[in-house]
Amino acid sequence: MATPEFIVELRKKIGHDPLFLPAVSAIVIRDVAPDAPIWAVPEVLLVKRADNGNWTPVCGICEPGEEPAETAMREVREETGLEARVEALLGVGAMNRVTYPNGDVVDFIDTAIRMSVIGDDTPVIGDEESSDVGWFTVAQLPSLDPRFRLIIGDAVAQLKHPQGFRPRLGFHKRKP
Repeated sequence: MATPEFIVELRKKIGHDPLFLPAVSAIVIRDVAPDAPIWAVPEVLLVKRADNGNWTPVCGICEPGEEPAETAMREVREETGLEARVEALLGVGAMNRVTYPNGDVVDFIDTAIRMSVIGDDTPVIGDEESSDVGWFTVAQLPSLDPRFRLIIGDAVAQLKHPQGFRPRLGFHKRKP
């Protein structure tokens, strides 16, 4: 994956020291059609990361001056070729510290956003960050990080019961 240029420039100044970066998780949900069978469940858009083979929602780092909602829309477009709109805030929280193979250390603060597709919902592999992309029913997800399962569940809960939903403040971090 290409490192954003602004991070490359920062790393020239601070080396591998921890960076605190804003990020987004775009939880793109495709609800069931009104005439669907009673057992039908919503689907979520996932990408298979090229670097480690893990399935994840579309995720990305906010560029300087970019709102998280703008980042989410940009990342969905870049990674899947789809146009998406923001529907709801799901939560904001710190993620576990990440140490990359080159020694760079990052602490992400993630904004999780529920989104829906505008127009055609046929995804494509949009860039070199992904090796596959597809829709998965929320009842039959591939192996995912528990945090992603949590916010996908939040997205469906918010979609089905928006009046009673409260955005999550903080994600469950794993112990080091």
